[in-house]
Amino acid sequence: MALSASEPHIDSALVLQLLRSQFPQWADLAVVPMSSGGWCNVAFRLGEQMVVRLPRHRAYVEALSKESRWLPFLSTALPYPIPTPLAMGEPGQGYPWPWLILQWIEGDTAMPERIANLTDFAIDVGRFLTAMRRIDAASGPAPGQHNFHRGGSLHHYDSQAQQALVALSGKIDTKAASEIWEKALATTWTDSPVWIHGDFSVGNVLVQNGKLQAVIDFGNAAVGDPACDLAMAWTLFEGDSRNAFLKALSLDGATWGRGRGWTLWKAMIIAAGISSSNAFEATQPFRVIDAVIADHFRAEI
Repeated sequence: MALSASEPHIDSALVLQLLRSQFPQWADLAVVPMSSGGWCNVAFRLGEQMVVRLPRHRAYVEALSKESRWLPFLSTALPYPIPTPLAMGEPGQGYPWPWLILQWIEGDTAMPERIANLTDFAIDVGRFLTAMRRIDAASGPAPGQHNFHRGGSLHHYDSQAQQALVALSGKIDTKAASEIWEKALATTWTDSPVWIHGDFSVGNVLVQNGKLQAVIDFGNAAVGDPACDLAMAWTLFEGDSRNAFLKALSLDGATWGRGRGWTLWKAMIIAAGISSSNAFEATQPFRVIDAVIADHFRAEI
């Protein structure tokens, strides 16, 4: 992502300066940039047991602060590890915002070739998301700009979806895509709000020895509609594994319909060049669109 005038220059030297001034006990550890730091933050490996994350832009600061507050609460009720915050840094050394140090979790992103059995993996992923839904959400943060409205209404992205449908005319089945989108807009989550991850994708799920190891990057977490967390059903799973994922989550058809809507919107705006992403799913938006459309027709039979 190109550096804009509103983004500070972030490198290993800055991290070392911040550590020396605020956390001198860790200042002698190696600081190594991570290529998979994410879209919202720049990440650095700190020694063998920690990772440092610094927001790229002011818009991402609230998400990092939210992780610092809520990750310890969520971790006690989840069946797989999530990051543990160790220290929140303050602005300094020319860097204008808070930054976070977390415990390092071993594992690789959940690329298909790293997963031993996709159906078993789908069941484990479904178990994780189900456990999130069962956590007390009474005081959790509502969806909003801080998490790009994940867990909120798809209507926030209707104009983008309509723009993408026009741009993709002749490249995808726009009639079917429009039908999926309109059906998704027509329903809402009618139960009490539940905890959602908000960016539950291949890049934020870690595997080790072919199995689910941990889930990371909760910057888009909130309490709301779980439909936005279903994208793996079409970006990663298919056939038996998709059915296993569906069964593990036990959600109603309308929620799955909104899940198709969320997934379709994201794939369409990438395919149309309206938005970009460094995620695995962004490398194959047309395949994802086709998968969503085909699954929609199967669900309608």
